[in-house]
Amino acid sequence: MARAARATGVLLLNLGTPASPSVPDVRRYLAEFLSDPRVLDLPAPARWLLLHLWILRFRPHRSAAQYASVWKAEGSPLLVHSRALCAALSKELGASFEVTLAMRYGTPGIAAAMEHLLHADVGKIIVFPLFPQGASSSRGSALAKVFELAGAMWNVAALDTAPEFYDDPSFMNAWKAVIEPRLAEFHPDHVLFSFHGLPERHLRKSDPTERHCLATADCCDAIGPANRACYRAQCAATTRALASALALAPDTHSMAFQSRLGREPWIRPYTDRVLPELHSRGVRRLAVVCPSFVADCLETVEEIGIRAREQWKALGGAELLLVPSLNADPAWVGALAQMVRNQKR
Repeated sequence: MARAARATGVLLLNLGTPASPSVPDVRRYLAEFLSDPRVLDLPAPARWLLLHLWILRFRPHRSAAQYASVWKAEGSPLLVHSRALCAALSKELGASFEVTLAMRYGTPGIAAAMEHLLHADVGKIIVFPLFPQGASSSRGSALAKVFELAGAMWNVAALDTAPEFYDDPSFMNAWKAVIEPRLAEFHPDHVLFSFHGLPERHLRKSDPTERHCLATADCCDAIGPANRACYRAQCAATTRALASALALAPDTHSMAFQSRLGREPWIRPYTDRVLPELHSRGVRRLAVVCPSFVADCLETVEEIGIRAREQWKALGGAELLLVPSLNADPAWVGALAQMVRNQKR
């Protein structure tokens, strides 16, 4: 007698969010996030000192105010949009899939999500980090936590990990569906693709040859063995693919990196320093797309939608449009469902 087919579990992973915009909750979230050695990759004593004697004394108050400026009645933008995506994907995939959401830091947690899937008696779990470009501090940390928890279980789950999707055609088509009508209505002079930043040392650590990353100006112009795991190279590949899909001329778009922390060199060029350069070149109507995020969050809604827009206005720019993220747009739900189905095969 044939066994009944078991559903396939889908574990969607995103970075995380504080429970509320209060200073204590933001401090608790930052403490968990920045205690991760894949995020602050310093020796443990140095990481503890930096975190407890400096960052957690000053940053929670500023971050709490930033979160409060974008917080929704249902929670943080990241959580609201991620939950909507999880629900829409579950409906799109149907009863043969059991879809759940987890955050690397904060709640809903990975442990509870994995327990839910195991209690649902799924045949295997497709682990799908919602980070288009791979970095040890995001995708790497989330997967390491999943593997740690799975390895501690008595009945170890069968895991299938989805790869990065930074230039996946379905991902590009979803972004095109979101971006194209906004650009057609806005008529920008320039499109800036702004990605989350990383310390430059993270890129060098991802280079197995230790000779390629950041060694030349064109090190990210193509993906090869030396930079296959390089976050910046993958961001450049996303930029090239989106510019091609949107038929953008070379002089009408560029790439930059935001959200840097501390004084050490992060991936350049920096978004806040690119804005004055663009204005000096005559750009007045600027559209900003953030393709390292699949859901709007603090880094898009507040950092770009509020702070960067204020900076642009102060420079004399006419308007800055933040193109919304993929969120739970039907084009993205369909694209993600296709990537999940492809992973199941």
